[in-house]
Amino acid sequence: MSRASNGNEGKLHAGLIELGISGSEAAQYGKKLLAYVKELQLFNSAYDLTAAKTEDDIIVRHVLDSLSARSELLKLKERILKSRGATDTNAPPDINPANKTNDPAGGHFVIADIGSGGGLPGIPLAITMPDTHFVLAERMSKRCAFLENCAAILGLKNVRVQNVEAERIEPNSFDIAVFRAFRPLDKKMLKVLLRTLKDGGVLAAYKAKRSKIEEEAANALSVLNCGSAHGIEIVPLHVPFLEDRERHLLIIPSLQ
Repeated sequence: MSRASNGNEGKLHAGLIELGISGSEAAQYGKKLLAYVKELQLFNSAYDLTAAKTEDDIIVRHVLDSLSARSELLKLKERILKSRGATDTNAPPDINPANKTNDPAGGHFVIADIGSGGGLPGIPLAITMPDTHFVLAERMSKRCAFLENCAAILGLKNVRVQNVEAERIEPNSFDIAVFRAFRPLDKKMLKVLLRTLKDGGVLAAYKAKRSKIEEEAANALSVLNCGSAHGIEIVPLHVPFLEDRERHLLIIPSLQ
């Protein structure tokens, strides 16, 4: 391994610790995350997965950025399950592609990465949340092939890839739908995404400056047909080694 790679391995480990992941887990997850970074670099030119070119950029601006919302997503999961009087099990997931039901994880709590592209934020989240089921929804078949290959190489048994446009996702499929670097949240797309949620579910959008989020939050209020905040939250995120960038998580509740 090169000196640069060794340095980036240390940076990734430090970033994971800073995000609240324990030392032993940071070491375990770090190996898979670095393997994923290598896959992104290897196939980026063929599949146009990310604009980042260097290993350092991918680790900081994509992997750690994706993981900056991990603690909030865990809180949302706990809150949603509590509101239903339910708990999620740690049983091995049923993510066989032959499963044709609307529930992609056989009754388990499901987080979907909509417009997953190269697997961001879905794959870093799935690596560091092994007891949670993830669906990576992507419309481009060649990128789906990349995602399936990554899931196999990394041994991510909690991941299922769906080759589907957002507009064609079955209703009531997911508990949380996340997206990053996705198209702007206009009213039409909000309605499309909200219909994918189960009762009590939420959308969680990775966003930048708060000033630019206000319009999207206003669109959400209009779609939800309410004049108050109605559970909409704008949560500041911290990305290690990226202190100069403003990052937020926009949380929008389901229509039910």
